[in-house]
Amino acid sequence: MILSANVFPFIYFIPIILISLSLSVLMIASKWIIYNKAGKPGWAAIIPIYNTIVLLEIVKKPWWWIFLLLIPLVNIVFIIIIYNNLAKVFGKDVGYTIGLLLLGFIFFPLLAFGNSKYIWNEETPSAN
Repeated sequence: MILSANVFPFIYFIPIILISLSLSVLMIASKWIIYNKAGKPGWAAIIPIYNTIVLLEIVKKPWWWIFLLLIPLVNIVFIIIIYNNLAKVFGKDVGYTIGLLLLGFIFFPLLAFGNSKYIWNEETPSAN
């Protein structure tokens, strides 16, 4: 079988597409399990906007923070705060927050499939 010159370059995109799909499925499964560990419905992880509201509930922040996530540059600060609180409510430290921010495709599955438990007590961050 002779490949046409027009088709040949697209063969290189197949591994990229497969890797992207694999990482997407891994991240969806990880967030689904994280939501379940926190006592929230797992399917909420795949619903746009609602998944952010549920994440804010998990990290004990008010729902209106979703509007702060729409403001450029301000959203970066608030994502750092949200991921830091996510690490804290699962008993992790600041190093884990950095991992969630920079290597999320590794640290979200570690959080989901690891033995970390959701901690809901007065020591974890509150909505105040």
